[in-house]
This record gives sequence, C-alpha cells and structure tokens, in this order.
Amino acid sequence: MPEFLKLVPPQQAVEQFLAAMPDPTPETISLETQFAEGRVLAETFHAPHPLPPFTRSSVDGFAVRAADTFGASPSLPAYLTIAGEIEMGKQAALAIQPGQAALVHTGGMIPTGANAVVMLEDTQTIRAGEVEVHKPAADGENILREGEDVATGEELFSYGTLLRPQEIGGLIAYGYTQIRVYRNPTVGILSSGDEIVPPGYEPGPGQVRDINSYTLGAMLRLHGADPRVYGIVHDSFDELESAVRRAFTENDMILITAGSSVSTRDITADVIDSLGSPGVLFHGLALRPGKPTILALAEGKPVIGLPGNPVSAIVSAGLCVLPVLRKLRGLGQVSFKAAVQATLSQNIPSIAGREDYLPVRLEHGSEGITAVPVFGRSNLIFTLVRADGLVRIPAAVTGLTGGSPVDVILFS
Repeated sequence: MPEFLKLVPPQQAVEQFLAAMPDPTPETISLETQFAEGRVLAETFHAPHPLPPFTRSSVDGFAVRAADTFGASPSLPAYLTIAGEIEMGKQAALAIQPGQAALVHTGGMIPTGANAVVMLEDTQTIRAGEVEVHKPAADGENILREGEDVATGEELFSYGTLLRPQEIGGLIAYGYTQIRVYRNPTVGILSSGDEIVPPGYEPGPGQVRDINSYTLGAMLRLHGADPRVYGIVHDSFDELESAVRRAFTENDMILITAGSSVSTRDITADVIDSLGSPGVLFHGLALRPGKPTILALAEGKPVIGLPGNPVSAIVSAGLCVLPVLRKLRGLGQVSFKAAVQATLSQNIPSIAGREDYLPVRLEHGSEGITAVPVFGRSNLIFTLVRADGLVRIPAAVTGLTGGSPVDVILFS
C-alpha cells in the first residue's frame, strides 16, 4: 500500500482528532487535599466566608488614623500616644482615637478606628507611651482589608481545575482537607519490533533496548496519567492484535510504538483498524521528526501509533498524545509546556511543507538566552538528553536565520 499519500499538518490533525473524540466522563475519587497536586478537581467550591476574614496588618508597625500622620517627616514628626499592643491571634480589644496608635505585628488584627499602619522602621520611640512617626501613611496603607482576597460566595475553584501548589493552598485556607478529583487516565503502552529487547537484557547484533516504553511512561506520569507497560511484541499481526486487544480493554488510551519498516507500520495500522470504528483517522503527519504517527479512534477510545525512533516518539507524543490526555482528564488543549524566548545561535535549514522540531540547549549570557541546536538523528535518544527544549520551524518557511528570536518549548 502506498505510504503517506496525504500528510496533514499536526495541529490540524490533532484539532480534528479531538473534535471526533467523545467528551469523557472520568471517574472521581476522594483524596486528601495535601496529596492532590497535579490532579483535576471534580467539584466546585464557593467561599463560605471572606478572606482575609478580618482586616489585618501586612507589616510590623503602628496602627493609626492616616489623617494623624499627614505631613510627618524626620524633621517634623507626628507625635502619637500609644494606646496599647494588639495581641496576635486575638480580637483587637481597643479602639484608636484621634492622636493615638497601637503596636501591631504582621498578620495582627487592625483595631477599630485605625485605617493604616506605619512601618516600624518609619517610627521612633523616645518617651514611654509615645511614638514619633517620621513618614505619613495613606488610607489603607500596609493593611489587608476583610474580603480583599476573596469575597463571601465568590467561586473559588470550578470542576476541571488543574490543582497546582497555589490551588492546594487556597483549598487549605478554607479548611477543605478532603476533596474529589478525577481519576488519572490509564494508558497502555506497547512496543513492537523484532529488534527490540527489554532494558535488562544485553542486546545482541542488530538489537536495541526498549527505550520508548519508559520515556513515554515518564512523560505520561509527568502529565497526570497512569501508564501501564505491556512489553515488547514481535512484528506479527496476530501477536500484536492479541496484545493490543488486551491493553484496549484495560485502559483509557493506547500507545503503540512501531518499528521503522513500512511493513511494520502497515501492520500497526491494520491492527488498530481491527479494534473498532471509525479506526484510523490520520496516518502520517507533515512533521519531522514524527511523520509516521497514526491517530485512531476505536469505539470512542483513542489509539495512537507512534514512530519507533525515540526522538520521533517523544516529539510526536508531545504534539499529539498530551492534548488527547488533557481532554481525557477534563482539561483544555495544550501540548508540551510553556515556552521561553531565546535567540537562535545559527542558521537552520528546513524543507517547506512540513513542520520541523529542532532540539536546542539554552545558554544564558550577558545578552540574554541563546538557543543552540543539538543535532542528531531521530533514533538517538541523547539528542534530547542534551537538549532543554524544541524550536518549531513552521511548514511555510525553508529555515530560520541565526540571530532571530525563537520560542523554545521546554521539556520540563
């Protein structure tokens, strides 16, 4: 069968593939909030009370009426009577009258009558019971008002929120110690090829260790999935079909990395087609490395065939697998991670009509960040080990010019 009769741009293929996928209905589980970082929230929270719950100081200093400090300077200080000290963790038991101040510590409650705090370093105590103020304070200066962060009833987090450390902190601030999150999707990983051996084996002539199962597994764990490695399958339709069907029944998504030969890729596509309709939607992307990628749906479940070369497999997985994984988790569509801007160190040629992804390492110098190409073939895993990220070369251009700004898609 003719190979890759029509190559589709990867972004177009992924968008169409995601649109063809049914909306997921992931199971939910209960977790302790402190261990839920990286999970996806399966419920919505509203604020039961304001945050901060009371007006408090953001510095160590004296709570004052701002008007009593206007015009104060080191040469002409304002003199205020010290009405007392606000104890930490307790209700402010005094009220500030005109001409008075109260010693308050960071986080302490602002007493009635005060509307600002003068920082301790802008004051001086000369006589007992009196403080000199050397700098005026504006209304609201150095205080956090009740509800300034969150108002009562405000939506805190909605279902589908990816829980980062700051979200964990926000939930804990309201006492939510147990929450419901979506179960991580399970992804079955199979490697096919007569030349592949397990990592604990000593490769013989013409053999290589299985890298893809473990690099892909690490990538999936990093992005919120539970990978299940099903081992190595020989280049046989029957053997591959049996292994794939088992993985298909036990997981939410299947990844198959195939050997380099055309016949091996055709076997993989035929096996995927046998799983159910609609089958293979895309076979071949306008992408380097990663052209042989297969995107398929079988009874609504995503099945993706990745190239056998490790660099190709990782690049293709970043572009195609991660957006699918995000949809399975109930998240939006992104691939890889955020990018940083750098200056390309040299001219890079490319072939128009396909997207190229060039591994680069980042060098920090006095003039900024430089992206230095890391050249190597797609079957050399240390090409990526030596790199910090990837530079995308658009399909419409024939290369990039040294000295031009580029966005580097970071690996981590």
